[in-house]
Amino acid sequence: MTRGDGTKDAPHRAGVLGSPIGHSLSPVLHRAAYAKLGLTGWHYDSHEVDEAALPGFFARVPEWAGDARPGGFSLTMPLKRAVIPLLDEISDTAASVEAVNTVTFGPGARAKGDNTDIPGMVAALAERGVGTVESAAVLGAGATASSAVAALASVCTGPVTAYVRGDARAAEMRGWGERLGVDVRTAPWSRAAEAFGAGLVVATTPAGVADELAGSVPPGPGTLFDVVYDPWPTRLAAAWAARGGRIVGGLDLLVHQAVLQVQLMTGVPQAPLAAMRTAGEAALASRRRGAA
Repeated sequence: MTRGDGTKDAPHRAGVLGSPIGHSLSPVLHRAAYAKLGLTGWHYDSHEVDEAALPGFFARVPEWAGDARPGGFSLTMPLKRAVIPLLDEISDTAASVEAVNTVTFGPGARAKGDNTDIPGMVAALAERGVGTVESAAVLGAGATASSAVAALASVCTGPVTAYVRGDARAAEMRGWGERLGVDVRTAPWSRAAEAFGAGLVVATTPAGVADELAGSVPPGPGTLFDVVYDPWPTRLAAAWAARGGRIVGGLDLLVHQAVLQVQLMTGVPQAPLAAMRTAGEAALASRRRGAA
């Protein structure tokens, strides 16, 4: 059953908002889900929207949807926190980290924010055989790092060390730990190579930032969860795999959180994970060929 009038061909518009947005794989994943599910009335596109333009975009949602119904939005940086004041309600999961990556519309066009990054991380780890670990480390700070701490609340039984730049970010990460019930300790980025002694390392930094650490990966490391998906593999992920460690990649996270987004937006009980991953892999392979 789908949202709206419950028919597969009822017109709905959905999309991803962010800046920059040209790199986003979300349209590929969501359109693959619609095709597999036979949701012929659903359409998903991307929109370049920064923080300054976001309130105006939301004010024009009825105009944007036109004759269709607004199906929902995926949100990427820098909008995950900026969107919160524009919403009618947010889920407990999103409120726990003050980060929204999914917006759905209910009766009366009420906008609700949710966060599928957190359960998406847990699902991605579980798929790769990571259930619980005794220690974990987070590289970086920000919205993705706070979501990682929230995910680690159900994965890590011991302390989590966050490696960050600056006292303010360190204090922020410790604050998230207190709020989420996780024993978060902090260390300066200059000591980030020490993270590799943890059973699970979550790299939340943008592409290229952790490349400098690739040469410090020890033999036989634990699990690396690198949230970057393009370019892939990152230098850190390649070094990790070469030394025998287990890898959970950014595409794993992207697909699992998108599966949950499709379910929230359309109301289907199960989105087609395999079809969405295949579409994502094909799109990334095409990009690599184009860049060669």
